[in-house]
Amino acid sequence: MIPSSGPAGASVPTESGLSLRESATLAHPTMSSRLSLLVDLASLLSREVELDALMSTACDRLRAALECERATIWLIDAEREDLVSRVAVLPEVPQLRLRLDRGIAGFVARTGDTVRTTDATSDPRFEADIDRQTGYVTRSVLAVPIRESASTPIRGVLQLLNHTHGAFSEEDARYLAVLAAQLCRALELTTLRARGEEPGVVLRGPFNRIVGRSDVLGTVYERITLAAQTDATVLLRGETGTGKGLFARAIHVNSKRQEGPFVTVDATTLPRDLVESELFGHERGSFTGADRRVQGRVELAQGGTLFLDEIGDLSFESQGKLLRLLQDRAFERVGGRATLQADVRVVCATHRDLERAVRDGTFRSDLYYRIRVVEIEVPRLKDRGAEDILELAMHFADMYARRYGRGAPSFTDEARSLLLSYAFPGNVRELEHWIESAVVLSKDGRLRPENFPKVRELDAPREEGSAVRIPLGLPLEEVERLYTAATLDESGGNQTIAAKRLGIGRNTLARRTKKP
Repeated sequence: MIPSSGPAGASVPTESGLSLRESATLAHPTMSSRLSLLVDLASLLSREVELDALMSTACDRLRAALECERATIWLIDAEREDLVSRVAVLPEVPQLRLRLDRGIAGFVARTGDTVRTTDATSDPRFEADIDRQTGYVTRSVLAVPIRESASTPIRGVLQLLNHTHGAFSEEDARYLAVLAAQLCRALELTTLRARGEEPGVVLRGPFNRIVGRSDVLGTVYERITLAAQTDATVLLRGETGTGKGLFARAIHVNSKRQEGPFVTVDATTLPRDLVESELFGHERGSFTGADRRVQGRVELAQGGTLFLDEIGDLSFESQGKLLRLLQDRAFERVGGRATLQADVRVVCATHRDLERAVRDGTFRSDLYYRIRVVEIEVPRLKDRGAEDILELAMHFADMYARRYGRGAPSFTDEARSLLLSYAFPGNVRELEHWIESAVVLSKDGRLRPENFPKVRELDAPREEGSAVRIPLGLPLEEVERLYTAATLDESGGNQTIAAKRLGIGRNTLARRTKKP
């Protein structure tokens, strides 16, 4: 065992990498890969982090950089007060749990010391039961605490097993401590919430950026996990604002395509006459203004995932082109003759009643059956229960407090009661806007009911079947315009809600309300 700060007289690692003395040791065959990994993790800190992708990549890269067989990231579960293997190069079991008073990882989590041993079985702290569960044989071990500095709480343990040359060195230990500090800073940008100065983190769900542990979400998580293991087409269904886009991204970052691009296409924003060009690209000279070849979203998603959001709003004409892509994984650019192959995984989402659209003849039945290979229903916020609502509220409060430079936020009892009594027709997206407003308007970090947006008539339940007076003898197009305008007015000018009530897309709504 060596102390986490290294032996006396050793140079101290900097926050951005190894010390100058260690960085100069470029003759080491793995030094360039080690420095590259440090730089990669540092760059992630400046942008949005996908927890699962980050930790999976870190484990894979660590194995190569430190020439060992396995890498595991253990997190301290603050609620259960044990260790859980959040990510591991560990094919035998999906997850391991370890008591804090057991094993080498438990010792590191309790004490903050670094452990380096060449013969794990002779170390009294070694937990042999883990090897019995996995069938793996552990020989050498290097484990360091995940924390920013010696004076900050420990969030977990970074552990490496079985160095290919027999033993981990002191240099390996110092390097791993630097990387663990960077990993700790990265964790702060995810949905893993720390409990102040207490050790550990609160595990809010299996996927980063998706907060919730309700039973109804459990089914969704299970389906997302199973779907991510394949390239099957997925249809996500649910009301506007439920977070379908986050679940689509979760499928991508937990699949074998996670290193590829994740390209989103919002069907509600695609101009009807440019849908084909946007999706499949176009050749130079294929239409007026096409002065160069342009790749479409399908080509940009090669090797990754194409997310077709609000597919129910795609025009009938464009649905046929999409059907061919799904059937044959082939397409042509507009104005082109060459058939191109599409190596993409397709995930779709909609809030529309597709069955009704098929009956009405506005959505192709063959496309309907093609996209719902794996169907996942994303629940409304009010169906997820009080615990999820309060967890989400705290997550958003922490996020916006950091963004706007506010102090640590908290909710009054009255504020929590209001959050639990309101129906949130706009679902998670509306809750997020409520919390952002409250953080901005709170002077002391205590979020009170008066800091929330006022509940307008738009948010209150309405009587169905309100009358609209339309004179006889008008052209059908004008009748549609007047009825659409009346629905928009009744929706308080909110185009999303009006379009949902009418069962049309926002682009269609805009066209219908435009005066001739």
